[in-house]
Amino acid sequence: MADLSSFPITKRWPASNPDIIQLYSLPTPNGVKVSIALEELGLPYEPHLVSFGTNDQKSPEFLSLNPNGRIPAIIDPNGPGAKPLGLFESGAILVYLAEKTGKLIPSDAAARYETLEWVFFQMAGVGPMFGQFGHFFKFAADKVANNSYPVERYRDEAKRLLSILESRLQGREWIMGDEYTIADITTFPWVRGVDVFYGGREVLEFESFPAVMAWLDRALARPASQRGLNIPKRD
Repeated sequence: MADLSSFPITKRWPASNPDIIQLYSLPTPNGVKVSIALEELGLPYEPHLVSFGTNDQKSPEFLSLNPNGRIPAIIDPNGPGAKPLGLFESGAILVYLAEKTGKLIPSDAAARYETLEWVFFQMAGVGPMFGQFGHFFKFAADKVANNSYPVERYRDEAKRLLSILESRLQGREWIMGDEYTIADITTFPWVRGVDVFYGGREVLEFESFPAVMAWLDRALARPASQRGLNIPKRD
């Protein structure tokens, strides 16, 4: 049995089965990326709910694994060299899982780097900009009621990013063509989330991006997506 005692996070969230991947997360657009990938890959894992309501992500135990205090994070008891590995940042985790299994990322070197381009496109653009739009549009609407600039700025940037995805998906089933990859997994939860979490469908004019909407429907229809979107279950 794997010994995870060197990871303080396991004191707050004990592992029932320390021989499988431990996932510390919450079903947010960032959090579900990893649960969806794990479901797609068929890797055994144990999910632990990190509740924002009680600021679990700011606890010393969680910060010991991710000093940035953000979900998701994992411990793989069977990391490189057969040693336990802790990881944070959803993009890094997705790349790790894909390379660990040889799945969800092309084996061809050029296609692999192209996939990583789109992973970083989401990490640097889609996630932060959609998140800022959602913050000002939904959660801080009262604070900017007399100043339309923040909402307009991030609305326009979100629409610009959607237009880039729209161009990329023209005539393609997935971001990389016929192959479903971590580029899709890292991106579609945010496109879904800006609607489901922030109510931005109309403001962002989703109907103007038919290729993106069709791609989103395909991604959501995958059984692994349907399972992963609800893991870990909220209290």
